[in-house]
Parts: sequence; C-alpha cells; structure tokens
Amino acid sequence: MSAAAAPQPQTPSQHAATTEPSPLLEPWGSLQRQRQGVAFGTWVFLGSEALLFGGLIMTVAVMRALNPQAFAVAGHETNVVFGTVNTAILLTSSLSMAIAAEASRAELRTATLRGLAVTWLLGLSFLVVKAFEYREDIHEHLVPGPNFPLAEPQAQIFFALYWIMTALHAVHMTVGLGVVGWLTWQGWTHRRPLRSPAFEAAALYWHLVDIVWVFLYPLFYLGGRT
Repeated sequence: MSAAAAPQPQTPSQHAATTEPSPLLEPWGSLQRQRQGVAFGTWVFLGSEALLFGGLIMTVAVMRALNPQAFAVAGHETNVVFGTVNTAILLTSSLSMAIAAEASRAELRTATLRGLAVTWLLGLSFLVVKAFEYREDIHEHLVPGPNFPLAEPQAQIFFALYWIMTALHAVHMTVGLGVVGWLTWQGWTHRRPLRSPAFEAAALYWHLVDIVWVFLYPLFYLGGRT
C-alpha cells in the first residue's frame, strides 16, 4: 500500500479564501433579499439627509431673493479657485467609488481596493483644500461678527449659511472617509467578502455627499461673478 500523500501547505491567499466569512447575514434568507434590504435602508437614510440639506438650500434661495445685492457682493468674496478644485476632486472621487462598487459585485479584489483607496485619498484631499480655504476666510475676517469687512449687513447672512452648510458637508465627508477606510481595511484583510452589500451602501452615501456639493458650489462660489 502506498503511503498517503502529505498535505500541501496552503498559501496565505488560499487560507484567506477558505476563512473569508459569508456575505449572507441573519435574518436574511438570500443575498439578493439582503442586498435589497440594505439598499432600502440606505435610501431611507439618504432621504432624511436630502431633506436636511434641501431645507438649508431653500433657505439660501429665499434669502438670496430677499437680499440679491448683498448676496452678490458676498458671493464675490468666496475663493472660486478652491471651490472649483474641490468640485473636480469630488466628481473624480464619485467615479472611483462607482468603480469600486461595481468591482465588488464582480468580486474583483484588486479593482475594488484600488477604487476605495483612490476615493479615500481624494476625500482627504478635499478636506485639506477646504482647510486652506477656511484659513483664508478667517484671515480675511469673512466670519459673521464685529470684524466683518463687508458693509452690507445682509452679507453676514450669506457667510453664516456658508459656514453652516460647508462645515456640515465637511462632517459628512469625514464620516464617509471613515466608512471607506474601514471597508478598505476589511476588504484588504479578507474580513468582509467582496459581495457584501456594504460596498454599494457606502457608494450611495458617498454619491450623496458629492451631489450636495454640486449644489453648494454654484450657491456660494458662482454668485456675484457674472
């Protein structure tokens, strides 16, 4: 009788593949139903966020209609270069996030991780650019208060809304960076399977953050420049 063949040692990638958890979680009966549930819950959450930003955008529109001259003067003081650069950064990050989400569905690990990494780096770049812009705004005293440089009192309303809405958007961007970084780490260490609906849910949230900026850009950076 021939001796039994000695078991071949597993490579790290083979070991990770055998120990990778299942994408199906309780109480879902199928991955398709789980994916639909995650998408529905994400859209409900995004709807509430859209109502929040929609109310603020409506406030800007009403105040602009009531104070057109003051808002035009104030809008001319924002740094359109910073705003345009950040718009390009976010639009590019939407592309990389969409690639990562589609690659995860196709179980393309390298494309998924690269897309997430590029998205994270672009999101961080957005916050860095925004920090430089905030520093310039503070240096020029474009903050509502006693040292406000513009003569029109209503211009302070413009910058109050500017600070509230851009800071709120930055908070959402920070949360998105945390989620994308967490998913990148889990995908890299095989702690989360690529077919997990979490990648698509994160992409939906990231696209909301980008879409909100698409509205903020013309509201605060393009007014008063025609």
